[in-house]
Amino acid sequence: MYRSYLSIPASDVSAAGDSELYGELALKLPFAVEPAQRAAWEYEVQHLRSLARDLPSGHFFLEFLIPRMGRRADLVVLLGGVVFVVEYKIGARHFERSGLDQVYGYGLDLKHFHEPSHTLPVVPILVATEAAGGEDEALQWHDDGLARPLRVTPARLAHVIAQIAGAIARTPVVAQNWLEGRYRPTPTIVEAAQALYRGHQVDEISRSEAGAENLTRTADYVAQAIEAAKRESRKIICFITGVPGSGKTLAGLNLATSQQRAHGDEHAVFLSGNGPLVDVLREALAIDAIAVSKEAGVRTSKVAEKQKTAAFIQNIHHFRDDALATTQAPIEKVAVFDEAQRAWDVEQTSKFMREKKGQIGFSMSEPEFLLSVMDRHPDWCAIICLVGGGQEINTGEAGIDEWLRALERSFPHWQAHVPSSLRHAFHIPQEVTASDLHLATSIRSFRAEKLSDFVGHVVAGNAASARDVSGGLANYPLLITRDLGAARNWLRSQRRGNERSGLLASSNAARLKPHGIFIKAKIEPAKWFLASPDDVRSSDMLEDAATEFDVQGLELDWACLCWDANFRHGGANGWEFHRFKGSRWEGINDPARKNYLTNSYRVLLTRARQGLVVFVPQGTDQDPTRPSAYYDGIFSFLGACGFQPLD
Repeated sequence: MYRSYLSIPASDVSAAGDSELYGELALKLPFAVEPAQRAAWEYEVQHLRSLARDLPSGHFFLEFLIPRMGRRADLVVLLGGVVFVVEYKIGARHFERSGLDQVYGYGLDLKHFHEPSHTLPVVPILVATEAAGGEDEALQWHDDGLARPLRVTPARLAHVIAQIAGAIARTPVVAQNWLEGRYRPTPTIVEAAQALYRGHQVDEISRSEAGAENLTRTADYVAQAIEAAKRESRKIICFITGVPGSGKTLAGLNLATSQQRAHGDEHAVFLSGNGPLVDVLREALAIDAIAVSKEAGVRTSKVAEKQKTAAFIQNIHHFRDDALATTQAPIEKVAVFDEAQRAWDVEQTSKFMREKKGQIGFSMSEPEFLLSVMDRHPDWCAIICLVGGGQEINTGEAGIDEWLRALERSFPHWQAHVPSSLRHAFHIPQEVTASDLHLATSIRSFRAEKLSDFVGHVVAGNAASARDVSGGLANYPLLITRDLGAARNWLRSQRRGNERSGLLASSNAARLKPHGIFIKAKIEPAKWFLASPDDVRSSDMLEDAATEFDVQGLELDWACLCWDANFRHGGANGWEFHRFKGSRWEGINDPARKNYLTNSYRVLLTRARQGLVVFVPQGTDQDPTRPSAYYDGIFSFLGACGFQPLD
């Protein structure tokens, strides 16, 4: 893996021929150089010569890896202790918003995830090669030393860089030390899927060395188990568990993409019952594939790209319905089931099959049926189950036990690879235990390693423990307010570049309607997570709130959780569980439903990667469904947990 395709001091540029510089770039490219890429490099090499003459003490990196996004910045310049990250738009006459957000994102990536850049000024610059010249923009800095992106013409670039570096006058950075500094990226699941789909390796986008090593060991173990299953004509199932935020979905996507690249005839597929996650990932991969093809000068269409992504990422319920229509084995030999613990039990599956599919005598749980479908293969096949905990939010979700029960009862000929950390009471004849199937390192949040612990204490009603953990979350704002407008303003002030912000609410938060939060108005998850910030369907517009069903498995950078009285705190009585039905609140007594409500708030509280503000309404005694006492108890308890008032 190359951090940069070309690293060269200004003093060496004049002595290097064009073919030498171009060849150095082309040598590192993992695929053939397309005409559009060739033209871009030819321009950038010539411009590099001009920059080297005007910035004789600078050091240049062409095609610098931006790990979190799985992309490369066109140029990074080190001069006088300042990092300049430059993105060229060849042939562009205007500075588009998308280009500014792109280079802003590169700057954020360096500032957040590249350790040598944590303490250095970072200046993102967008260069539109055909734009008309104008006056230089005033430089605006954020508190963390990242500047807002500048719009610069090619002729002015060297002058702008020299002027900024001269004004700051910091001790020069040793280029090689900076280049070799530790990179600890934390991709969102969308960014990770795009990077893996493009062919990047998991160690390029994993936040920590331990996390990358853990993910690599897990992938290697499963790959070897699959190869052994082929040789021995055996059917296997592998369970992958992990701590919250350890990258279970990332591991599954990595396995599916790597198997697809190495063994296309196996038709490896990533299956999820999470409809919004499937929609968002498919849309994101299609959009990204179109952008990559455009950069390479290859024509394609969104319809064609969505067809490709639909074959790779499928809704598990569609996979199930296709299997009901035939007795033949599916084309897929390797199936990765995301959130396998959410598969339905016998009662829920039978009810659905009877009422929705007309299958009167159906009497299998979802795990047993899915195993039976893959068992149709006459030789070998592999199922990989990704198992999370504390995320069951729907009626009838059976947990991991139902998979083990089905193996014990109906599929004793299957070999089960189980993490050694997973203790169970089932008798699996061909069970193999392996420590490599447990992901023990959290890689999700670069600001809050202990966020899941904090949230666990909050939803458990343990304010003292939550406050103790909150002391270790100094870099992760945890705020609370009674003013929704103030919460919106805070989100807008925090969001930078291509970061995303949004409003969240429980699916039964029915009495937030007076505040403009109408949870019955369904969002379009793909638009909510992916549309541009000025699109009214985008999360960044802060108009529509997403529920736990919309966001499970996905992430925002900054979020406002709008808290309603369905999960209210009764002081010494702890959390009280309610649902709004008709025109009033009803108490929830069923333990399973209480667990679903608890988990829904657990999911909502853990969706923000960088910071969270909670909006608790004031309530009013003029409305019997919104008395102040309901909300005051929530506000007081969250304050006791460590949430700080929003100024």
